Amino acid sequence: MSLTQLAPDYIRAIAPYQGGKPISELAREMGLEESSIVKLASNENPVGLSPKARAAMLQAMDELTRYPDGNGFELKAKIAQKFGVPAAGIVLGNGSNDILELAARTFLTADDSVVYAQYSFAVYPLVTQAVGAQGIEVKAVEYGHDLNAMLEAIQPNTKLVFIANPNNPTGTMCRPGDIVEFLENCPTNVLVLIDEAYTEYLPAEKQCDTIGLMKRFPNLIVSRTLSKAYGLAGLRVGFGLCAPEVADLMNRVRQPFNVNSLAQAAACAALDDSEFLTETVRINNEGMKQITDAFIRLGVSFIPSFGNFVTFHVGDGPALNRFMLERGVIIRPLASYGMRDSLRVSIGLPAENARFIEVLEQALA
Repeated sequence: MSLTQLAPDYIRAIAPYQGGKPISELAREMGLEESSIVKLASNENPVGLSPKARAAMLQAMDELTRYPDGNGFELKAKIAQKFGVPAAGIVLGNGSNDILELAARTFLTADDSVVYAQYSFAVYPLVTQAVGAQGIEVKAVEYGHDLNAMLEAIQPNTKLVFIANPNNPTGTMCRPGDIVEFLENCPTNVLVLIDEAYTEYLPAEKQCDTIGLMKRFPNLIVSRTLSKAYGLAGLRVGFGLCAPEVADLMNRVRQPFNVNSLAQAAACAALDDSEFLTETVRINNEGMKQITDAFIRLGVSFIPSFGNFVTFHVGDGPALNRFMLERGVIIRPLASYGMRDSLRVSIGLPAENARFIEVLEQALA
């Protein structure tokens, strides 16, 4: 008997998550200079790192022989102050992916089901499958969540619903009123996790006050990340906001040192750097216009996006992706989402966006 047979069937059936191709890997594969490669595949912040976060990390370097604060006292205090939530309702994560997994591991069994939308974040079905639960995928409408259909898809054994707002990889968003209506009609014994990894890119009038809604809906979990707008992708810092009794259970499952010392120090500083965040959003808005204007000029169909990326459609997705890679431009193919001829490009700095547009024009010609 193969040792792999010791694992449950649902574990052996998992197709591992594939992240964006690293620059160093493409350089080796194609014989390119790393400095010539533009990576627009992983929705990273092109602005770089907050100066305040950098300074905080340098100061924390002297304490690296010590274990991190397993409870994240200072970071929780910062989050509680910034968002007006009790520290007892905060769960820290190794990125917001960790929050998604913690919710699944804490509340799901193989007898339970989870509802999520077609074309939503690939981690939702992964964490569901990893605990042996049943995933219920609800057909999208114009690449976005059909919240009414998701309500109807809830079964007696459903314990968790994932909603991405804005959604990755399509960039669509749910209207605030529709989210409130969903929560009002959702059974109170079903947890609703709203994944807001890209919420900082939404204009204020389009943001849903999910944190305020937690007072009305104790079954609501809000997940956030500092990997995108805050520029800390390499440090992996995320957090979940929820009712204290929900957080208590998730913190029992959470690894005790899942957010390292440098990450905690940088996160505290980054949350205070409003100037950096404002500049990030400004550059993203300008870059979004730069790329979508090019799509319109070139006759390329795309999905209007509310994140820091945009998904577009071509005649042959794999061929275009290969063409881009050969010329040192990394974007994200979406075949694993059932979107073979669609690709996602992250918004970069003006010169990076221009390089992507230049290679796209070459491909279309």
